[in-house]
Amino acid sequence: MAQDANNQPDAPQEGIPAPEGPANLIDTDYVIGQDNIQTNKFGLNVDLHGKVFSVSSLLILFFVIITLALPDQMGPIFNGAKSFLTDNLSWLFLFAANIFVLLSVVLIFTPLGRVRIGGLHAKPDFSYAGWFAMLFAAGMGIGLMFYGVSEPITHYGTSVTGDSWAPLGGAQGDQAASQSLAMASTIFHWGLHPWGIYAVVALSLALFSFNKGLPLTMRSIFYPILGERIWGWPGHVIDILAVLATLFGLATSLGFGASQASAGLNFLFGIPNTDVTMVLLIIGITLIALMSVMLGVDKGVQRLSQINMALAFLLLLFVIFVGPTLLIATGFVENLGSYLKNLPALSNPFGREDSDFVHGWTAFYWAWWISWSPFVGMFIARVSRGRTVREFLIAVLLVPTIVSVLWMTAFGDTAIDQLVSQGYEGVKNADLPLQLFTMLSQLPLTSITSFVGIVLVMVFFITSSDSGSLVIDSITAGGKVDAPTPQRVFWALIEGAIAIALLLGGGLGALQAAVITTGLPFTIVLLAACYAIIQGLRSEPRG
Repeated sequence: MAQDANNQPDAPQEGIPAPEGPANLIDTDYVIGQDNIQTNKFGLNVDLHGKVFSVSSLLILFFVIITLALPDQMGPIFNGAKSFLTDNLSWLFLFAANIFVLLSVVLIFTPLGRVRIGGLHAKPDFSYAGWFAMLFAAGMGIGLMFYGVSEPITHYGTSVTGDSWAPLGGAQGDQAASQSLAMASTIFHWGLHPWGIYAVVALSLALFSFNKGLPLTMRSIFYPILGERIWGWPGHVIDILAVLATLFGLATSLGFGASQASAGLNFLFGIPNTDVTMVLLIIGITLIALMSVMLGVDKGVQRLSQINMALAFLLLLFVIFVGPTLLIATGFVENLGSYLKNLPALSNPFGREDSDFVHGWTAFYWAWWISWSPFVGMFIARVSRGRTVREFLIAVLLVPTIVSVLWMTAFGDTAIDQLVSQGYEGVKNADLPLQLFTMLSQLPLTSITSFVGIVLVMVFFITSSDSGSLVIDSITAGGKVDAPTPQRVFWALIEGAIAIALLLGGGLGALQAAVITTGLPFTIVLLAACYAIIQGLRSEPRG
């Protein structure tokens, strides 16, 4: 609920129920408000939405059991679904992502950008440093560690079409053009479009929760479309899908993190890179995440995010100054320019000749980011009260994009330079989780930087688990942002248990495919959110 300078609620907007409305409009198991916290027979306080929590838990349990019991049968089903979606609906993913970016950019430059999240007198909950750190760590921390070396090397080695660099204007066989396009193609997947997806979800959630007095759940986005029906089963289904998408996306990220940390430990200390090692890593990191969860956002996630950003910044500076410094410095400007130059062609949803690149990379990424959007968007909304829409969108859309360009340039151009200038093919030939450490092995202080890399992966792992449990708990508690701590502990444990179960059951590939299938319904959700954002902002006072 929005607060004014005297800590009094702002008046509800016309056509939107008063803040106390949801509790009266929903059946008795939709628990909202501190007064409704119940104590179960074990003496633990609970504050749950019964239908969303129960159905989500049962579906998750069914998925894990069936994946463990029938991995050979389930794998082809999910992989077939992924292939169907990427092969036949790539245009929809690309088209929708373009809409999200365009909406975000337009709002920055319109008077609607002056609207303040939380009301005219709302104050930010976090400093700029803490806010930026949480935005970036929650968004794609493990992904940058995992793909910072491997994706540029892959695009450089195989090209966007599989046989030529020509489709976007690069001359075939031109090494400089090949490297430029490889970096542009990589940055495309980590730049404006993914953050545009997150921005749409985060802004719509923040607007309807903090300004309109609705719960901080995905169903609230649909109030301009569904009206009071969001309190019934249409709203329940939306929130259940959000829980499933969040858990699947998070478990996939944890799987990447565990595999890369295990590969790093094997590279550095000779620890066997086995399922047992990865399981022990997941258990240990989950236990650390539990402590962060119990400390809360202010002391837990924020502190870990700041520590991680400091370590990531130090590693980035090391690669820049110890690696090919001049190449990285000039490459940053050239790669950014190449990205912007090729952006229209890369984002074109129709008539593409580079189908392998679109289906195998872009459609996969866009569906993955969309399936992650309930998690990342809700967490960003949770920590962004008090910012203006313009300030919010510049921070969420532009700042991480610039950082991603710098990160990918430093790590990607260094790896490509090792391949081209030094003739070192170790990075190209290494397994995906090991490529970062293989690149670092060609620089000084290998043991130290590799250890820092392992720590970064683990802390990104912890912050993802921590923030993910906060988001899932908020959804299953009917939008509460201060639900009892035991519930957040429960979801943190569930996340670790799912990752372990699917790892041991050979279901990680099926899980990744399941993440893609959640992207389709949420594409429709986000397109609807674009309409809701405009309608909501038009009724808000502007500072």
